[in-house]
Amino acid sequence: MWKVYALLSAVFASLTAIFSKIGVRGVDSNLATAIRVTFILILTWGIALGTGAGKGLKTLSGHTLLFLFLSAIATGLSWLCYFKALQLGDVSKVAPIDKLSVAITIFLAIILLGEAPTLKTILGGLCITAGSLILIL
Repeated sequence: MWKVYALLSAVFASLTAIFSKIGVRGVDSNLATAIRVTFILILTWGIALGTGAGKGLKTLSGHTLLFLFLSAIATGLSWLCYFKALQLGDVSKVAPIDKLSVAITIFLAIILLGEAPTLKTILGGLCITAGSLILIL
């Protein structure tokens, strides 16, 4: 089932790039990001509360909250940079560079999380990197 969600994530990320490029026209990229985050906040809290997942808030550890906080900072900085890049560049060039995050994530997962590198993972990461470089050069 995780593959279905991963594929849906890719489709929605693609739509994000297209909708965001249209949405940042004539708007400061930081303001556009803030507006986007507000909509996401409303949507995700609505889903969490609507499904009853909000009840788990009381049981979160400090460790979990710290890493969710760090993730939020990384996400926020990523989105601010992404929107600025979309405002200044072509989405067909910005998106491939942004997707280098996949190759970087593979590398960091091996280094920081101790995930075992496989030949398939390494080759896939190299292909993503090569494809991104071909599209942006």
